[in-house]
Amino acid sequence: MTIALGLALMALVLAVASHLRAQALARRLDVLTELYWELKYDHGTLKAQVNPPVPPASAPPPTAFVPLTAIKKSGA
Repeated sequence: MTIALGLALMALVLAVASHLRAQALARRLDVLTELYWELKYDHGTLKAQVNPPVPPASAPPPTAFVPLTAIKKSGA
């Protein structure tokens, strides 16, 4: 009976330690995620300051639609 009690106590201690470790890792992940998005935002802001948006050059004229019936075969 004491062996089963000892094993149960060890399992409980291990479960509590694992739970505390998982909570610490979850907090760290939250901090790292927040830092990632802040860095991504700052990078975009600085990139916009260094390379201001340039208006696109005039677009080439669109291709006109030519129906197939307008194309006549030569020699027919």
